[in-house]
Amino acid sequence: MGFYIGGGIIVLFIIIWIVCYNSLVKYQNWVEESWYQIKNQLKRRYDLVPNLVSTVKGYTKHEQETLERVIQLRNQGATSEQSRSEEMETNNQLSQGIRQLFALREDYPELKANQNFLMLQEELTGTENKIAYSRQLYNKTVREYNTKIDSFPSNIVASLHNFQKADMFRVPPQEQENVKVEF
Repeated sequence: MGFYIGGGIIVLFIIIWIVCYNSLVKYQNWVEESWYQIKNQLKRRYDLVPNLVSTVKGYTKHEQETLERVIQLRNQGATSEQSRSEEMETNNQLSQGIRQLFALREDYPELKANQNFLMLQEELTGTENKIAYSRQLYNKTVREYNTKIDSFPSNIVASLHNFQKADMFRVPPQEQENVKVEF
């Protein structure tokens, strides 16, 4: 009788272990999937930025530094291999630069009326909204994954199988401020 109880406990332990491990793998895959959703939207942004910059260049002469910074950040984010946190920082800076470009339209009435600029602005605004949603989904998924890593009994499985916590996407303080355009 003791043999059956001992065997049942071992089988129960193995089942719990397998369920915890599979759950951690599922959440880890969800984190990666949600990260690549952000990357898909960033790719769309990278494709739109050169068109926006070209349109703005035709109307603005004094903002060369802003335009060059946006182009540099776009190229840095689109082509280089960065760590996830470095890529997050680059894209936060690019978001700030794009907001500065949009703020320029107030000082250039011709730009404000340009159909290409308005169309690009609408596309980029939609893309920025999709990026924001993707970041929100990523953070939600990371929170669930990290909670799973911290929770018993999956924390034991996570530590023995070397599951690592994922980093949340954080908005830097400077991006929370209003955009200031100065000449």
